[in-house]
Amino acid sequence: MTALLLRDIKLSVRAGGGALIGVLFFIAVVAVIPFGVGPDLNLLSRIGPAIVWIGALLSALLGLDRMFQNDREDGSLDLMLMQEHPLVLTVLIKCLAHWLGNGLPLVIASPLLGLFMNMNEVAIGATMLTLLVGTPALTFIGAVGAAVAVALPRGGLLVAIVVLPLAIPVLIFGVSAAYAAVEEPAPFLPPFLILVAITMFFAVLGPLGAALALRNAGD
Repeated sequence: MTALLLRDIKLSVRAGGGALIGVLFFIAVVAVIPFGVGPDLNLLSRIGPAIVWIGALLSALLGLDRMFQNDREDGSLDLMLMQEHPLVLTVLIKCLAHWLGNGLPLVIASPLLGLFMNMNEVAIGATMLTLLVGTPALTFIGAVGAAVAVALPRGGLLVAIVVLPLAIPVLIFGVSAAYAAVEEPAPFLPPFLILVAITMFFAVLGPLGAALALRNAGD
């Protein structure tokens, strides 16, 4: 499992430059916002957490279709379906590797974009913390969409259609927690804990659903 984790991290970084492309797209999405809303620094600071979260969500969608596609093309997926280890555990490891290669760089880049949006230190810290907790949920949700679309030649659009509706609660509570930390420290905990619960829920349900979809695709 450790070898699989390291292999998938290398592939996620090398295959099309997944991490770099995601970060560049993240920067591009956030960078165009000031041109649209104008140079009002107060307005940018107010909408900053929401814009950073939306940019991270869209960037997280970029590499999801490749989560199992490379394994199908080189035959590794067939070996995973026949191995003795539970397929759910294999999918969980692949989700972790995908997040480390694609999701974590977005979290690391978020403080820089927070400064670009004129956010203060508290808002930047809260946004980064909520992204750290919430982006794994996007990966677990995306694993289901990637597994459903693995047998399709162009499944990227299908992955986005499957993932976006399920990702809305993650976006809502991530942004709510970030805003609560800025406006008043006390209400930060309830939306943040709900975000943690959503991530834990999809950490269980996502690999199970993806493993089932991969079994059906293999059959």
